[in-house]
Amino acid sequence: MNRNSQQIDALFWKIALNDDEAAFHELFVQFFAPLCVFAMRYIPNKEVCKDLVQELFFKLWKNRKNIQLHSSMRNLLVSGVKNACIDYLRKQELEQSYLQKMEEHYLENREKDENLYSVVELQEMLSAALARLPEHIRHVFEQNRFEGKTYADIAEEHHLSIKTIESYMTKALKHLRTELKDYYSFVLLFL
Repeated sequence: MNRNSQQIDALFWKIALNDDEAAFHELFVQFFAPLCVFAMRYIPNKEVCKDLVQELFFKLWKNRKNIQLHSSMRNLLVSGVKNACIDYLRKQELEQSYLQKMEEHYLENREKDENLYSVVELQEMLSAALARLPEHIRHVFEQNRFEGKTYADIAEEHHLSIKTIESYMTKALKHLRTELKDYYSFVLLFL
């Protein structure tokens, strides 16, 4: 991050006022790697950091006409990455807490016959529920949950936005919660 603030702000104004893709590309190239390194201060996962920084640039481009600079573009980028990292960590903490509670619930009730399902039975229920999803949503879900691909990788492969992938995942999870409401806590162990 060795450019002075005036030059960086000038790039932003070219982006905001003129929809200048070359200026956006220059800003991206200049700041992507340093922002990823900055994000790793909060999150020790390189891929997650890349996704968060990429999402920040996506939002910057999408909202370029509405962004108001109160200090500098550099501060906006750094603050944006910091906030994205904090939001990610909060979400992870909530998910971990939920999964821990579900696991505790499962362990407390596993001896009851009505709650005892074989792995094969649970996989069959999950497969049947997934089969009832629209093909494109099911495929995205499987790529993320079973193949371990990131939203960014899936979005690039399908030529879709990351937000679209997030929407598909939300729909898939909502569908699974509905379809497998009686078994959802057990099925989570497979996802």
